[in-house]
Amino acid sequence: MHLLKVIFTGLLTCLILLPGSAQSGVRWLSFSQLADSLKVSPRPVFVDFYADWCTACVRMDRRAFRHPEVVRLLNDRYYAVRMDVESPDTIVFGGQVFVNERLGRVNPIHQIPLLMAGRRGKPFSLPAMVLLDEQFSATARYFQYLSAEQLIEILSD
Repeated sequence: MHLLKVIFTGLLTCLILLPGSAQSGVRWLSFSQLADSLKVSPRPVFVDFYADWCTACVRMDRRAFRHPEVVRLLNDRYYAVRMDVESPDTIVFGGQVFVNERLGRVNPIHQIPLLMAGRRGKPFSLPAMVLLDEQFSATARYFQYLSAEQLIEILSD
């Protein structure tokens, strides 16, 4: 009986810890971590801008970013960066300081997503994803829900 209790407790612990620790499986970086990584080993960058209130962003997190092939491609080929567009954080990146000048207003979008995923003449919208090459130049921008299959196609090119 004692052995069964130990096994059951071990299995229960694994079931509790695995989903929380694995979450999406993508090794998301912050912009400060990205700066350090790019210095050591340049590679393409995938940036996902999101907000907690964005239903398409939440759906992508629950579906597309948990698909094993999406996880593999992002972790093997890219530095994957995720940023809450309403972040109040001051971020130093590329020798520049970026802040959220719009805190306290409606739609307080941080400077970084406005610069990287803003579109001339159109309001900022989510979800927003940006692909960058090794020189940190934007090669593609996406402003809609992308399924796992669509992401796989984009990330495989």
